[in-house]
Amino acid sequence: MKTILIFCGAALTIYVLYRVYKYQTLDDGLDQLIKKGAVILDVRTEKEYEMGHIEGSVNISLGTIRERYVELDREKTYITVCSHGLRSVKAENILKERGFKHVHNGGAWTDLQGLIK
Repeated sequence: MKTILIFCGAALTIYVLYRVYKYQTLDDGLDQLIKKGAVILDVRTEKEYEMGHIEGSVNISLGTIRERYVELDREKTYITVCSHGLRSVKAENILKERGFKHVHNGGAWTDLQGLIK
C-alpha cells in the first residue's frame, strides 16, 4: 500500500512539473503581446492583488474564474499571472476549456512586471 501511495505521489509530482514546464512563460513574446493590447489577468486572491500588482491588470481570482469568465471578451488576448505560476497555468487551462483561444501563461506577476519595464 505504501508503495502505491509513493508511486501515485511521484506520478502526480511529475505531471504537475510537466504541466508547469509545458506552459512556462513565453520569455520572448509576452512583452510584444502586451504592446499589442493583451490583458494581464491576475488570478491571485483580492487580498494578494491589493498587496501589489501590475498596473492596469485585471483581477479575477482562480477561485471565481469558473463563474466570472463571462466578464471577459473571448476575442482578446490574455496573459494569466499569479504569485508563483501554478494558479496561472490552471486559469489558462480553464479559459481555454471555455473557448478562449488567445490565453498565455505569464507565470509569477513579479517576473512579468520585470519583463515589461
